[in-house]
Amino acid sequence: MSMPFNADEVFEMVEQIERNGSKFYRAAAEKFPAIRDILLGLAAMEDEHEKTFANMRAELSGTELEEPVFDPDGQAQMYLRVMADGHVFDVKADPVEQLATRNTPEDVLKMAIGIERDSIAFYVGLKEAVYHRAGKDKVEDIIKEEMGHIVTLNQILQDLA
Repeated sequence: MSMPFNADEVFEMVEQIERNGSKFYRAAAEKFPAIRDILLGLAAMEDEHEKTFANMRAELSGTELEEPVFDPDGQAQMYLRVMADGHVFDVKADPVEQLATRNTPEDVLKMAIGIERDSIAFYVGLKEAVYHRAGKDKVEDIIKEEMGHIVTLNQILQDLA
C-alpha cells in the first residue's frame, strides 16, 4: 500500500511542474529565436499557473495541509503516486536537459506538446483529489489553459510545416 499524499505535497509537485514548464519554454526560446515570442508567452502563462497553485497552497489551513487528500476509493492516490514516481513523467526531471537532443523548432514543439499533455494528465488526477473549497475549480481552469497551450503549439507546428 502506498503512502497517501497530503495537500501540501500535491501542491508542491504541481508547482514544480509549472516551474519546469516555464524553465523549458525560456530555454527553448533562447535556442529557437524563430518562435521565441510564442515560447516566452507560454513561459509567462506557466509562471501564472505556479502562482495560482502557490496561492491555493497558502490558503489551506494547517489541518488541510497535513491530512491526506480526499480519496475514499484510493484511485486518485494511486494515480498521483504513479505520476509522482516518474512512471508517466518525472516532475523532478529537468526538461531543459532534453532540449539538447532537439535540433529544430518542430522537434521542440512536439516535445512541448508531450509535456503539456503529461501535465494535463497529472492535473486531471489532481482534480479528483482536491476538495472543492481547496480550489478544484482553479485546477479545472488550469487544465483548460494547458489544453489551450496544446492547441497553440499544434497550430504553430502546422504553420511551420
